[in-house]
Amino acid sequence: MTQTDVDRLLAQRQSVRAFLTAPVTAADVSAILTSARLAPSGGNLQPGHFTALTGAPLNGLKGTLADAIADGRPQIDGYSYFPDPMPPQFKARQRGAGYALYEALGVARRDLTGRRAQFARNYAFFDAPVGIVVTIEQGMGKGCYMDLGMALMALFMAAQGRGLAATGIGALASYGDLVRSHLCLPDDHTVVCGIALGYADPAAPVNQFRTDRAEFDEYAQLRGFEG
Repeated sequence: MTQTDVDRLLAQRQSVRAFLTAPVTAADVSAILTSARLAPSGGNLQPGHFTALTGAPLNGLKGTLADAIADGRPQIDGYSYFPDPMPPQFKARQRGAGYALYEALGVARRDLTGRRAQFARNYAFFDAPVGIVVTIEQGMGKGCYMDLGMALMALFMAAQGRGLAATGIGALASYGDLVRSHLCLPDDHTVVCGIALGYADPAAPVNQFRTDRAEFDEYAQLRGFEG
């Protein structure tokens, strides 16, 4: 079995939570977003929009989110991200990833203050030089979320191929109404997630851990193949 360039990029990709301060050019961001739109799309609807921010616009959004958290503003989820209730096998994976993250950071399991502080970094886009807000038109079917997911994966691979790191931030959807208002986005758009984009800091402990993946037999079957 021959490993392709895409295989190598997928193996190298990870969720990065610490970035270098080096800027990302508008040309690179535009190229990455253009590649994202090449993803498959049922009926060629091409659902979803990307609002890329850097500098003052990004700092303004981060400040608005920080103020909301400090004021105890209620979170309003625009859509259901996780199953409710969470099945045990998925809960185990979620906990395992969380334990590995906090262990890499040196945050004890019972250190609730440390955990909250780390989670709040989602809303600071992990100090990446570029933050992207991903939205989708309300009323789109579940399949359109699948299409948008494929576009996001294409975005991640395009970034990885340019030596950049792109990390999804699902937590941004919990303040979707605030994000939409701050950025003057259309009222009929749902905030799906954020993306932190930049050059990974290779020395940061938080970037040293990798999540485990399910064994092949847990998620796939091969039938009718020889050899």
